[in-house]
Amino acid sequence: MITKEALHKKSPQEITKLLYEACINNLEESKTAILEKNFGKANDRLQKANDIIEKLGRGLNYDAGIIADQLEAIYNYLSDCLIRANTNKDISKVEEVQTIIADLSVAWSQALQKNKDIQSKSVKQKAIAYEQNSIYEK
Repeated sequence: MITKEALHKKSPQEITKLLYEACINNLEESKTAILEKNFGKANDRLQKANDIIEKLGRGLNYDAGIIADQLEAIYNYLSDCLIRANTNKDISKVEEVQTIIADLSVAWSQALQKNKDIQSKSVKQKAIAYEQNSIYEK
């Protein structure tokens, strides 16, 4: 479990990574609960996974271009799959969602590693301050 303070120190990209991981954990727990015929717990975990997918969708930056539209379509598909999985307690649908989320998580992690920001925090803050001042000076 991560503390609220530690969460506030995370970048949006790091929070996205954490959301993917939490979704995968909830999907795994839901499969176990279905197998154990603990349908209340399965329902809870599938709803949490679906909530996470909705949060990921709300966090999309549509200025990024077509990739945001494609991710939105994927998230909508995954949400529909989870609703069907929950209604029917269908492990194969849960596994389908889990596979796609795991692939997205791996891709996201690789992108984070390749695009590590090499600027120090103070340099970034100075750049932001400069940009804000130059906007208002016009």
